[in-house]
Amino acid sequence: MAINIPGVIAMVVFYLLVLGTGIWASFKSKREQKKSAATGVEMTLLGNRNINWVVGMFTLTATWVGGATIVGTVEMVYTPSMGLTWTIMLHLAYSLCFLIAGFVFAKPMREANYVTMLDPFHIKYGKVVAAGLSLTSVILDLIWVPATLIGLGGVMSVVLDLSFAVCIWISAAVAITYTLLGGLYSVAYTDVIQLVLIFISLWLCVPFVLTNPAVSDISQTLLNNTLHSPWIGKPEMKKTWIMIDEFLFFTLGSLGYQCLHQRILSAASTATAKRSCFLAAFIYPVLVIPPILLGAATTSTDWNLTTYGSPSPFERGEAALALPIALQHLTPSVISIIGIGCVAAAVMSSADSALLSAASVFSSNIYKNILRPQASDREIQWVIRASVLVVGLVSTSLTSLKTSVLLFWFVGADVAYIVIFPQLLCVLFFSISNGYGAIMGFLVGIPLRLLSGDPSLGLPPVIHFPGCTLEDGVYVQYSPVKTISMLSAVAAILLFSYLASVLFNRGMLPEKWDVFKVKVQHSPQPLTPIADTTEHDENEKLNRNNSQNEASEPMISTSC
Repeated sequence: MAINIPGVIAMVVFYLLVLGTGIWASFKSKREQKKSAATGVEMTLLGNRNINWVVGMFTLTATWVGGATIVGTVEMVYTPSMGLTWTIMLHLAYSLCFLIAGFVFAKPMREANYVTMLDPFHIKYGKVVAAGLSLTSVILDLIWVPATLIGLGGVMSVVLDLSFAVCIWISAAVAITYTLLGGLYSVAYTDVIQLVLIFISLWLCVPFVLTNPAVSDISQTLLNNTLHSPWIGKPEMKKTWIMIDEFLFFTLGSLGYQCLHQRILSAASTATAKRSCFLAAFIYPVLVIPPILLGAATTSTDWNLTTYGSPSPFERGEAALALPIALQHLTPSVISIIGIGCVAAAVMSSADSALLSAASVFSSNIYKNILRPQASDREIQWVIRASVLVVGLVSTSLTSLKTSVLLFWFVGADVAYIVIFPQLLCVLFFSISNGYGAIMGFLVGIPLRLLSGDPSLGLPPVIHFPGCTLEDGVYVQYSPVKTISMLSAVAAILLFSYLASVLFNRGMLPEKWDVFKVKVQHSPQPLTPIADTTEHDENEKLNRNNSQNEASEPMISTSC
């Protein structure tokens, strides 16, 4: 098969459109900075906290609608053990995540004027714990980028007949370039363009696939075993707890991503942040309907009647490529190219978010707060650029593993659910939490999760929870092991925080052993200002920090 020249030309045009939007947004960012006299760092990372609800709604939604979402959804529907049942559960979880973010997290995060979601850890727990959690957050973004890029590489290599590596590196280069140029402004405004392209191109592809002569009526194959297993999946009563576990896993685990909170923190106000979250919760399900229909079509296709031939993609072990195969063999060439544009838009809308997220945490929470508190605004801006470049290169290099989209997707969510979410929940809403509890939460949650086993990672369970069964030589946990690990981490954080507080505040342990300063934790020192400012600006930031301490008072008090 020769290289698809029209497809390549179309992709070049698409990339130039996105890159042009990013460059325009970077100039807009500079103009806004001159008008508001904002620091370069705050403009780069948070858009001067001036993102309106329309752009906020688009950029929040685009953050979750990535290459992994589009390609992974088709793969899930096509995979008999998952099907429609698990797919709907997953996407409802992501929608609920937006609602929880708006109702619960938007107010304390936005009113405290944090720069990243890791700031409350630095204020309350100090440098050691904040550094550990910051590194975890950066690693989480490093895992996320390959998941979304792999989806694009698979699609472009199949439809355009280009090298897998070439497709990925070109797309990553475009995303890195406009993220470097304009920061959050470029990311947010390109998200608007990308989301519109995703919506239009996906819905253009659906009718061509569904009306192909080789595709049976998907309403008939929903429950009937004809050419393929029914695409509703295999819902079983014995898997009820597993489904509940997965639902909570994706709902709450998604709240552990910095890119989500970065959008909340960049909103013009708390009300704007909430409105953006609520609208994103309703827009997101609309955008995943087309991939579900495309997945249903692949299960209803007689591949003998197509140029792909027999056996089916599932039987060849190519379920992860179900979307590009469907575009290549079930649609006209022009439509398949449009489908590629959709996936490319989805990939860059998530990849740029992860790149900026990792750069934000490293530059603000590690470099500025820990390594060089005296760093100037200009120095931090160069650190941000270097971070975007390094994270982009490292994460793109990981795509050479060519692992299933879903594996990267699930591993990243595991880290967010077991590590980040319990810590964020406790630091924001429980005044008793402290550094000792944070460390114990990590030491309890992660080992418990690993000892529970994970078939996708080849880890056999050491701890057999109720319902653990040996099936085909593999132990299957039917208990909600991920949620058990998360709740155990929360319990450990609160319990050991309480014990440490009692021991030090009542003089049972000498104060010189109190490395996390439990006795003074309720009066946290404000973060060092991001950049050198005039005396007037320092006074303004001091007033803001005072209001920040008041706004970040926990909703639930469990102090002894």
